[in-house]
Amino acid sequence: MSSRHEREKGVNVQVLLRCRPFSDDELRNNAPQVLTCNEYQREVAVSQNIAGKHIDRVFVFDKVFGPNAQQKDLYEQAVIPIVNEVLEGFNCTIFAYGQTGTGKTYTMEGECKKSKSGPNGELPSEAGVIPRSVKQIFDTLEGQNAEYSVKVTFLELYNEEITDLLAPEDISKVAMEDKQKKQLPLMEDGKGGVLVRGLEEEIVTSASEIFTLLERGSAKRRTAETLLNKQSSRSHSLFSITIHIKESTPEGEELIKCGKLNLVDLAGSENISRSGAREGRAREAGEINKSLLTLGRVINALVEHLGHIPYRDSKLTRLLRDSLGGRTKTCIIATVSPAVHCLEETLSTLDYAHRAKNIKNKPEVNQKMMKSTLIKDLYGEIERLKGEVYAAREKNGVYIPKERYYQEESERKAMADQIEQMGMTTENHLKQIEELQGKYDSQVRECCDLSNKLDATQKDLNVTSKLLANTEDNLKRCQYSLKERDFIISEQKKAENALAHQACILRADLEKSQKDNTSLFLKLAREDELNADNRSTVNSFQADLAQQLGTLCSSLAASVTQQGKHLACVENLCNSFIQVHDKVSVELKQKVSSSRALYVSHFESVQNVVRLHKAGANADLEELSALASANSQSIEEFLAAEAVEAKAIFDDLQETLSSHQGEMAHLARELRQRFLVSIEHLTTTSDSVHGFLDELLKESKKLECHTTEVDEIQTKCIAELRNAYEEQSRSEAEKLIADMTSLVSDCMRRQKEMVDAKLDDMMDSATGNKMFLDGHLLTIDGITTDLKRKWQDCFVKAETSFKDNADFSAAKHCRMELLLQKCVNTSDTALKRWQRTQESLNDMGNQHASAITSHVRDMWYNNEQHDAEIGSALVIVEDDIQTNSEATIQCLNGLSEQEKLSVSKILENSRNHSETLENLLKDHSQQSACIEQHAADTFRQKYMDYEPTGSTPVRCEADIPSKVTIESLRAMPTEALEEEFRENNSFDSFHVKEVKPTLIPRAPFSQINQ
Repeated sequence: MSSRHEREKGVNVQVLLRCRPFSDDELRNNAPQVLTCNEYQREVAVSQNIAGKHIDRVFVFDKVFGPNAQQKDLYEQAVIPIVNEVLEGFNCTIFAYGQTGTGKTYTMEGECKKSKSGPNGELPSEAGVIPRSVKQIFDTLEGQNAEYSVKVTFLELYNEEITDLLAPEDISKVAMEDKQKKQLPLMEDGKGGVLVRGLEEEIVTSASEIFTLLERGSAKRRTAETLLNKQSSRSHSLFSITIHIKESTPEGEELIKCGKLNLVDLAGSENISRSGAREGRAREAGEINKSLLTLGRVINALVEHLGHIPYRDSKLTRLLRDSLGGRTKTCIIATVSPAVHCLEETLSTLDYAHRAKNIKNKPEVNQKMMKSTLIKDLYGEIERLKGEVYAAREKNGVYIPKERYYQEESERKAMADQIEQMGMTTENHLKQIEELQGKYDSQVRECCDLSNKLDATQKDLNVTSKLLANTEDNLKRCQYSLKERDFIISEQKKAENALAHQACILRADLEKSQKDNTSLFLKLAREDELNADNRSTVNSFQADLAQQLGTLCSSLAASVTQQGKHLACVENLCNSFIQVHDKVSVELKQKVSSSRALYVSHFESVQNVVRLHKAGANADLEELSALASANSQSIEEFLAAEAVEAKAIFDDLQETLSSHQGEMAHLARELRQRFLVSIEHLTTTSDSVHGFLDELLKESKKLECHTTEVDEIQTKCIAELRNAYEEQSRSEAEKLIADMTSLVSDCMRRQKEMVDAKLDDMMDSATGNKMFLDGHLLTIDGITTDLKRKWQDCFVKAETSFKDNADFSAAKHCRMELLLQKCVNTSDTALKRWQRTQESLNDMGNQHASAITSHVRDMWYNNEQHDAEIGSALVIVEDDIQTNSEATIQCLNGLSEQEKLSVSKILENSRNHSETLENLLKDHSQQSACIEQHAADTFRQKYMDYEPTGSTPVRCEADIPSKVTIESLRAMPTEALEEEFRENNSFDSFHVKEVKPTLIPRAPFSQINQ
C-alpha cells in the first residue's frame, strides 16, 4: 500500500501490559494468583472459580511483561522506538493506566530520588520511563552535534483542576496547612488541539536539570496512603518534553524540526470500600474514577466508531484528545495485579486495554518551520504575553486582553450556533428517515413479485454460461500450449546466441594471452642470459683481484727482505771497520810502546791526542750505527703501517663488492614480492567484480519475482472488480425494474463510485509497484556505480604499483651506481696512499743519506784536525822520532784508506737501498693502476644492465567469465522451461485474446520456423 493509504487507514495504538509481583502483605497472606503472563506469545490468562462460576479468559497485547520484568527490559523493547520517532519530528504519548497500587508511577518515574545518573553517566536499575527517555534524548542530540533546544512542562490534574508543578511558589499565598496552587485554564488552540494557558515552560540544557525539575514537581504532587497503596497518587500528571532541532537544507536554508513527547502518569482507579478512603479522600477517589470512566467511554466510542466522542466530559480526555484518535503516536502501558482480591479491577483494566488496541491514530510528522518564521511567532507570543501582563497589572476587571476576551466570546457564540444548527439538522434527518422507510417497504413488496421472473431468467443464463465457459476453456488451453512452445524456442535461441558470443570473446582473449606469454618468455630468457653474463664477470673479477692482491703482497715481502739484507750488509761493514781500527790501534800501541822509554815526554802529548781522536771516532761510529738502526726500524714500522692501511683499503673494497652482490639479490627478491602482491591485488579485484555481478543477478531475479507478483495482484483486482460489479448489478436489478426513473441515476452513480474506487486502488498499486521498481533500479545503479568506482580504484592502485616498481628499480639502479662509484673512489684512495708512501720513503732515504754524509764529513774534519795536531807534534819531535813517525804515518794512512773504503761501501749500499725503494714504488703504482683499470673495465664495459626492448606486452585484466556466468548461459531443459513458463503464466490467469479471422492462409508454425 502507498503511504497515503497508510495515513488514511491509520495506525493502531500500541498497548503494553505489565504485571507487578506480589507485595509483602500478599506473600504473607498467601494470596492466590489468578493471572499468568506469557511474554513470548504476548498473552495474559485469567483463571478463577468464584461462587461456582469459572472465569477463564485470555487477552493478547502488543507486548507483555511479567512480574520478573525489569525497568530496562520494558524501556528497551517498547519506549526506545517511540523516543527515536520523537527525534524524527513526531508527537508521541506514553501513559500508564490501571488500578491503584499496580506500579504506574514506578513504571513512569521509578525511584525518583535515585534517578540521577551515577559517576559514569549510567542510570540506576530502578529508573523509570521518564528519566531513561530524558537520558536517551540528550545522548542522541549530543551524538548528532546539532543545534537544539529542549523545553519541559509538568502539570497536575487534581479534582478537575489543572496546576503547574514547575511554577515558582508565591510566599504570600502559602497557607499553614496546605499550599494553595494556582489553577490554570484549559483552552482550544484553534487547530483542533488544546493548550493550558499560563503553563510554565522550563528550558533545559542537560538531563540533570530535568531530573531536578522532576524531583521538584513530584514533591508538589498530591499523594496519600490508602489500604491498597502506602503512597497512592491522588492526581494525574502530564510531563511534556518539546524538542527543536535545527537542520540545514542543501541550499543553505535553516529549518527547525519539532518533536514532542508526552509522559502521562494517571491516578489509579480504586474501590472506595477496599481502599478505606473517607471524606476528602473519598471525594478524590470519586473524581479520579469519574475521569477514568470518561476515558473508558472515549475509548469505547473510538472503537465502535460512534459519531460523538465525549472528549469534553473531562479535562483528562481533553488533554489526551490528540493522543486518542488524533495525529499522535500513542503507547498505553496497562498495569495489573496478579492477586485474587484485585480480580474485578484487573478484568476491567484488561478489557479497557484490549479495546484500546483497536483505536487508530493518524500520526503526521510536524511540519518543519523556517528559522525566521519561528522567530516571528516567538515575537508574536512575546507581544501577546506582554499584553496579558499589562492587563493583569492594571486590574481593570479583566485579567486578559480585551481582544482575547472578545475572541473567546465570539468562539463561544459560534459554537452555540453550530450546536443549534446541528440539532435542526438532526430533526430533518429523522423526518427523511421516516419517509425513506415507507418507500423501502413498498420496494420490498415489488421485489418479491419480480423475484420469480428473475429466477427463471437466471436458469437460462446459467445454461448458456456453462456452454460458453467450456468453449472458452478449450480455446484457452490451445493458446496456452502455443505460447508455451514459443517461449521454449525463444529461450533456447537466446542461450545459443549468448554461448556463441561468449565463445568468440574467449577465443580472442586466448589468442592475445598466447602472444603475451611468448613475449614474456623471450624477455625472461634475455634477462636470464644477461644475469648469467654478469655473474661470470663478477666471479672472474673477484679471481683476478685476488691474484693481483697476492702478487702485490709477495712484492712487498720481497722488498722487505731485500731491505733487511742491505741493513745487514751495512752492519757488517761497520763491524769490520771497527775491527780494522782496533787492530791498527794495537799495532800503533806496540810501536809506540817500543819507543816509550825514549820518547816519554813527547809520547804523552801524542797519547792524549790519540785518546781524544779515539773517543771522537768511537762516538761518531756509535752515532752512525744508531742512525742506521733507527733508519732501518723507521722504514720497517712505516712499511708495516702502510701494509695495514693497504689491507684495510682492500678489505673495504671486498666488503663493497659483497654488499653490491647482496643488493642485487635483495633487488631480485623485492621485484618478485612486488609482482606477487600485484597478482594478489588483481585476484581480489576479480573476486569483487564477480561479487558485484552476482548482486546484479540477484536484483534482476527480485525484479522478475516482483513483476510476477504484480501481474497476479492486478489479475486478482480485476477479478474482484468483475465479481463486485456483477453482484452490484444483480442487487440493483430489482430496484431498477421497480423504479426505473428514480433509481437509474442513483445506480449509475454508485456503480461509477465503485469502479472509480477500484481504479484508484489499482492506480495506487501501480504507483507502489513503480516506486518499488524505481528503488530496485536505483539499487542496481548504485551497484553499477560502486563497481565502476571499485574498478577505477583498482586501476589507480595498479598504476600506482607499477610506478612504485619503476621508482624502486630506479632507486636500486642509483644504489648500484653509488656502490660502483665507491669502488672507484676506494681505488683512487689506494693509489694516492701509495703515492704518499713513495714520497715518504724518498724523503726518509734522503734524510738518512744526508745525516750519514754529515757525520762522515764531521769525521773527516776531526781526522784532519787530529792529523794537524799530530803533525805539529811530529814537527816538534821530528828529529827524535823520524824513524818511528814514518811507520806511524804509514799505519795512519792505511787506516784512512780503510775508513774511506768503508764509507764508500756504506754510501753504495744506501744508494742501492734507495734504488730498491724506487723500484718497489714503481711496481706498486703500476699494480694499483692495473687493478683500478681492471675494475673500471669490468663494471663499465662487461657488467651490463638490462635494456628494455619495448616489445613486452602491456599488462591488462582479462575478463574471465565465472563458472556461474557460463552455467547461466546454458539453455535450461525443456521440462524446466515448461515449468518456468507455467509458474510465470498460470493457466488460471491466462486470458484468451479474441482472434480475428484472417483472409490470408498461413502454414502451421510458419512464424516460429522463420
